[in-house]
Amino acid sequence: MAKHSTIQQPAAIIIFGGTGDLTKRKLIPAFYNLFLSKHLPANFAIYLIGRNEDTNEQFKHDLFDGITSFSRTGKPDDNNWKIFSNNIFYQQGNFLENSTFITLKEHLDAFDKKNKQRCLRTFYFAIAPQFIEATAEGLYKNKICNQVKLDRIVVEKPFGTDLASAKKLNAFLQKRFSEKQLYRIDHYLGKETVQNIMAFRFANTVFSPVWNNQYIDHVQISLSEQVSVGKRGGYYDSSGALRDMVQNHLLQLMCLVAMECPQKYDAECIRNAKVAVLKKIQPFSTADVFKNIVRAQYTAGTINNQPQLGYLEEENIAPASTTETFIAGKFFVNNTRWKGVPFFLATGKCLPKQASVIMIQFKDAPHKIFKDDVVANRLVISIQPDQEISLLFESKIPGVQMHLKPVEMDFTYKESYTEATPEAYETLLLDVLDGDATLFMRSDQVEAAWKVVMPIINAWKKFPKKNVLHYAAGTWGPEAATKLLKPFAKKWVVLPVPKK
Repeated sequence: MAKHSTIQQPAAIIIFGGTGDLTKRKLIPAFYNLFLSKHLPANFAIYLIGRNEDTNEQFKHDLFDGITSFSRTGKPDDNNWKIFSNNIFYQQGNFLENSTFITLKEHLDAFDKKNKQRCLRTFYFAIAPQFIEATAEGLYKNKICNQVKLDRIVVEKPFGTDLASAKKLNAFLQKRFSEKQLYRIDHYLGKETVQNIMAFRFANTVFSPVWNNQYIDHVQISLSEQVSVGKRGGYYDSSGALRDMVQNHLLQLMCLVAMECPQKYDAECIRNAKVAVLKKIQPFSTADVFKNIVRAQYTAGTINNQPQLGYLEEENIAPASTTETFIAGKFFVNNTRWKGVPFFLATGKCLPKQASVIMIQFKDAPHKIFKDDVVANRLVISIQPDQEISLLFESKIPGVQMHLKPVEMDFTYKESYTEATPEAYETLLLDVLDGDATLFMRSDQVEAAWKVVMPIINAWKKFPKKNVLHYAAGTWGPEAATKLLKPFAKKWVVLPVPKK
């Protein structure tokens, strides 16, 4: 996709939630790598706002450890770290108190004065959802984020907990800021392989004619997590896999597979194409939910030879919780291109491996001249752990007789490119600084995604204990998820076919 040059205008980056896990593991390592690649402006400042009573020295030591542990570039060089960290400032503050914003405004005005111009300002909300409105109000009342062309706000998921709350939050933010200033982030859209789906589909003549219901049998999109809920029990028990993964990550991947070609490579055209897909997803009736959606919780098991507690035994989980840690569903897009083609979506925690895979299963070959059973073509896009696109097709086995065998044609990032692959947050944060909203969700897109899942939420609310299945940690989920695929497939393709 398009690459950026260095941002020229001085930029102030403000992270609310500066002492949080996201800041340490993802945001600061991403900004540090952008600094190393000379994509940040020569004059920048990062203001980290948190509630802890840390000194700048203590705080920077923790950030250094975070980069060492979590950055793709490893332990920072002493000289580079000194230059980078000299631009980091910690401010203790409570998001609910106006004094926090008065102090922040003083810092930002001083930065502007130092650079003799009104600088770019990016406000990153790395905070719990309940603090979003209060923080936005503080920025608005103190006129800290009032320049439409210069000031941006990045909001992490979850964006609302249902359609009503998402609409309410959108209305709250849009009353105070321009929609052009709002960047609703989904880190999956920054992954290199995900971005490559558009290039793969719309820059190659060979696939475009067969990308429809005449040639495609079904689509599988699965995001498998090996981790448990861990320390996130308090959040997760009120969310579950449907809200945490399907409403955003999985539906976004589905949009990239199913969307029509945008009129041009432009943020609004691309987002229009995605919204069009969401609006055409067939709504679920209550009966459809219990027929086409499988939900389950993990029970005690073993992962990597280590014992794993069941979901109900995890910290901060209600004893009688019916919150799903696994979900699989069958979705349809009611338009000319996709009518009749099922999109199977699945995600779960405590599964055997970490993997994100999109599988396009083509229909059987139209010609029946071979005695061997011919395996239908299959396209597998692996997002993680390996960045790879592979095409399964039939080939003749060497010899005097005509016998066929399925083989793979592979494209891998490691073998094809020498360039370092940026982390998703590096791509997305640079887009924010550059004012490019292509990979971010627009308000109508968020609401359309919530509309898709609301019938499922409402059916489960009406019948909270109906069809809550279980699977042992370390297994691939309940058998019902595999049965959901019939008659289209016998199993989920959770990883690319192993090499022979």
